Amino acid sequence: MKKEHTFNEKIAKIQTELKAKKTKFNKFGKYYYRSAEDILEAIKPFLIPLGLSVRINEKLIDSHTIKSTAIITDGLMRMKASAIVGVELDQKGMQMPQKFGTASSYGKKYALGNLFLIDDTQDADAIHKHNNKPKITKGTKDWFDVIKVLKAGKTMSYVEEKYLVTQEQKTELQSLI
Repeated sequence: MKKEHTFNEKIAKIQTELKAKKTKFNKFGKYYYRSAEDILEAIKPFLIPLGLSVRINEKLIDSHTIKSTAIITDGLMRMKASAIVGVELDQKGMQMPQKFGTASSYGKKYALGNLFLIDDTQDADAIHKHNNKPKITKGTKDWFDVIKVLKAGKTMSYVEEKYLVTQEQKTELQSLI
């Protein structure tokens, strides 16, 4: 007779065996990253065999903050994890639905990551600063890529997450957009 796994054993199985690939590529930052969809796709093979289901709830906390909660349940017990993300209302080049959609996607990704113990510290889009950022040099492809993303509505803070930018360069870049 086959032994039935406890709820905690089922969760531990997913947390230790889940492999969510990084299928998306950021051309500007030159890195691969995983999305909420990548994580959900990786979870699906575990659900039916373990008798589990997953859902994500979202709640608008205030006019610019979303709370995403990932929940896994076997119908009797449940475990949940949340992530809170801000909506960058001043983001140029995006319509309001895009601003909220982007924040929603990040919230879902990090709520799922928290629930399934997915370590994103190696992801370039993880929320931390890198000390080994490359210097940006005027006239290079990176320089023109930065101009392009600034014109598309990204902020100088976004650029500074990827590159070391001098005050002179900031002034020049902002004069070009």
